Amino acid sequence: MSHSRLKPGQYAILGLVSISAPLGDTLLDRGMSHMPPISLAHPSALLAAVFTPWVVAGIALLIGFFASYLTALSWADLTYVLPATAFGNVIVALLSKFWLHEEISPSRWAGIALITVGVGFVAQGPSRTEHPAPPSSPEEAG
Repeated sequence: MSHSRLKPGQYAILGLVSISAPLGDTLLDRGMSHMPPISLAHPSALLAAVFTPWVVAGIALLIGFFASYLTALSWADLTYVLPATAFGNVIVALLSKFWLHEEISPSRWAGIALITVGVGFVAQGPSRTEHPAPPSSPEEAG
């Protein structure tokens, strides 16, 4: 397999990495915004929050994120996969603005734009660093 060209399924996994974390985080925020402040000193309140529907959905999406992230790391370098998660900043900003009705300052939009441009530069490189194959026998090593 050429490591510089991804298969359609691999692009789908990167899409899941890019979408599932921001959606999961947004759902967590939605669920927690309706809860009173929670402290680690009161684990029962924390446990109650974990079982609210929005938080459960957010946790499920974040589990999906980690599964797709691990899958992507099995065939691509961290420096290739991590920028896919950085694009999630754009998705979080859009969800926050239009679904959670949060105000986003022009400087935050500028930062998001810079991240997006940076992701574009990183995505131009190969997905996997080629390493020489290790010697198969002790005689070849010496």
